[in-house]
Amino acid sequence: MKHKDEAPEAVIRVNEPEPWLRGTHTEIRSVARAVVHALELTAEDVVRWTSGLTEEELHQRAMALPSVAWQIQHLARSVDRLLSYAEGRQLSAAQMDALRSEGEPISANALRAELQTGLQEGMRRVVALASVDLETPRCVGRKNLPTTVGGLLVHVADHTQRHVGQLVTTAKLLLELRNADR
Repeated sequence: MKHKDEAPEAVIRVNEPEPWLRGTHTEIRSVARAVVHALELTAEDVVRWTSGLTEEELHQRAMALPSVAWQIQHLARSVDRLLSYAEGRQLSAAQMDALRSEGEPISANALRAELQTGLQEGMRRVVALASVDLETPRCVGRKNLPTTVGGLLVHVADHTQRHVGQLVTTAKLLLELRNADR
């Protein structure tokens, strides 16, 4: 039996309804459950839309768009940063270094491993935050911009899905460009 703070296991289920329609994680409070479902959908969409891309395509900046590789790194690392704020912490030097290094060359295997680890750890942290009062005040960034735990959790989900959308669009463009070159 799972401990209540244990992250759900990430499983790719391409031929099923989206995670939020599967009736899973009912033991997790609704806002945190929605964030976990968004992170699961992120993992599935990244696998679905990047598995056919070459190493070169992952790093290509088609039409001056951010690369798929950058999007993958940003997904994993932004979840970490946003959850640090939700936990009441400011960013560490290591997180700031990781932010500055987003987009540096990295192998496809390393990208996928970083994303998997980041999303899995993110889900664990979201579950741990599920019992915190969502109205608990939090501050973001050097300017200490005001928000709440709930605001940050919702932003983890919407920010992640925004970048997945950009990743999917870029991946589709890259596949079209590949087909046009044939």
